[in-house]
Amino acid sequence: MGSLLSRELRRLLPAIVGAALAAGCGAPKREPAPKAPSAGEAANQPPAAIPADVSHGEAPIGSPVTPPPVDPAAPARSDERLHHIRLEIMHARLTVDSGVTYEGWTFGGRAPGPTLRVTQGDTVDFTLVNRAPIPHSMDFHAAEIAPSRYYTNILPGDSIHYRFVARVPGAFMYHCGTAPVAAHIANGMFGALIVDPVIPRPSAREFVLVESEYYTAPGATPQAPLSLDWNKLLSLAPDYVVFNGRAAQYAKHPIPVRTGELLRLYVVNAGPNRVSSFHVVGAIFERVFLDGATAHPLEGVQTVGVPVGGGLIFETRLREPGTYPFVSHAFADATKGAVGMFEARPGPTR
Repeated sequence: MGSLLSRELRRLLPAIVGAALAAGCGAPKREPAPKAPSAGEAANQPPAAIPADVSHGEAPIGSPVTPPPVDPAAPARSDERLHHIRLEIMHARLTVDSGVTYEGWTFGGRAPGPTLRVTQGDTVDFTLVNRAPIPHSMDFHAAEIAPSRYYTNILPGDSIHYRFVARVPGAFMYHCGTAPVAAHIANGMFGALIVDPVIPRPSAREFVLVESEYYTAPGATPQAPLSLDWNKLLSLAPDYVVFNGRAAQYAKHPIPVRTGELLRLYVVNAGPNRVSSFHVVGAIFERVFLDGATAHPLEGVQTVGVPVGGGLIFETRLREPGTYPFVSHAFADATKGAVGMFEARPGPTR
């Protein structure tokens, strides 16, 4: 019987193996050819090209075709005790990036508006003139006054004048407060006001960095400027997040500084929506002053959140020659333009 079973198995074996192979049993499996991504899938993939050689670059450095950057240097401290400040509101075309313009609303034809600087206890004599076709207003975060009296809407062609005393030192935001406030800020109506303490801070190289966001809709033609997309704004989905009004301008044009010198950065977050997680790559902040705090600063910190509508003062030194990126460490925002560079060079320090 055993012999007959063996002969029968040998006779049937080729048929059994053939059937198994035909069914794929025991045969090596072939992976299907990779499917080419669709246009929608490709758009959702992170970019493969690396824009800058430096780590954390997020943007190319030193492109000769980019427009010159907005000067980030802080205005000098003033000895005046009475400051006559006049701002004119106008709608103007803004440069957001190379070859990208935006139909904005502004203080003084620029976004951010001019950086203002006074000393604790000084009086600000302020005049606001509306040369735009719609109502606007002004909200000074450094002022302690009744909004119902002074932050009122100004009709086209009208103006308002008032005074306030800057009692608290710090880095403060100012902005249009006309409803919807988010639209007025997103369109460019914001700026920074520095209030120095009575006793001057130690000597330092000082810079102002105002972070803000653009939520854009295309113009009527490819050459037309961009305008506000309200639904993107409400969804907290900016197309650009920028320092001083332009995407990655200080990555394309790094800010020259000296190794070892004290840097003081007045960082104001205009928003209108995104918290700024401010960080300088390769550095640690010696001191960080929150809003008007002059005593008990944070010390030895790496990244500090600047809330929407808030301002912090950062102090640091760059120890070695080289390129040091500064970013919002919310890297989706850095990728959208909230990135710059310090170029530290050997030389005399302050």
